[in-house]
Amino acid sequence: MRNLGKLMKQAQEMQAKMAKIQEELAQEEFEVSSGGGMVTVRMNGQQEVIAITIDPEVFKEEDKEMLEDLIVAAVSEARRKALDLMKERMSALTGGIPIPGLF
Repeated sequence: MRNLGKLMKQAQEMQAKMAKIQEELAQEEFEVSSGGGMVTVRMNGQQEVIAITIDPEVFKEEDKEMLEDLIVAAVSEARRKALDLMKERMSALTGGIPIPGLF
């Protein structure tokens, strides 16, 4: 029974550490640009888009499809960076052992 209690305590400690990592990820922010800086996306470590900035020159082109592609590219790259950051932080917590459903 002591082993079960110890296991439960370890699980609670890991859960608390994971919650702390999630809080830290929410505070991490980074910017990603596409189209040579024509579109910039600011995102946090929890994959939440904080801001999108579009260079006014894009509107002069009047190319709706290009703008859409630039936004998708910037958001996708920002999301990839957020996932990489999350995996890095969680890997440190789990000792590099992949836990299904964690990412």
